[in-house]
Amino acid sequence: MKPLVSIIMGSTSDLPILRKSADILEQLEIPFEMHALSAHRTPHEVEKFATEAAGRGIKVIIAAAGMAAALPGVIAALTPLPVIGLPIASTLSGVDALCSIVQMPPQIPVATVGINGGANAAVLAVRILALGDSEIAARYAEFCSKLSQKVVKADAELGALSDWKFKV
Repeated sequence: MKPLVSIIMGSTSDLPILRKSADILEQLEIPFEMHALSAHRTPHEVEKFATEAAGRGIKVIIAAAGMAAALPGVIAALTPLPVIGLPIASTLSGVDALCSIVQMPPQIPVATVGINGGANAAVLAVRILALGDSEIAARYAEFCSKLSQKVVKADAELGALSDWKFKV
């Protein structure tokens, strides 16, 4: 199957965070691709990727970067596709990357998730895809139901473990 989501990292050192994105996409049967491209070290490759992504069938791009975190913004400037910025905690606890990604100029939006929020980046990509695909929407609804059931079960197990009830 052709990938619908492209996961782009500024460095392969970001892979542990992006593995969380890949795991969610795999679980929900969303075809994706992964690339390591740097806005600063491989600007021509980034431009080629961004300008050709829509034509290749990509629907959403997850772009992760740390430090100056230019990659998500550069990609967003070059493609009409939705770009989800994923700040990586490489320096300054990731606050530098977060600020860089969320402070985009007018008309160059980058949706941004929390620092090291690889799972949330994937879930946001799935939500975007589900808007136009009823099969993805159904898989996402089932995913949410399982999350809910997991919390309800954990709550019941917690209640069974305690023989006390908020005594004052």
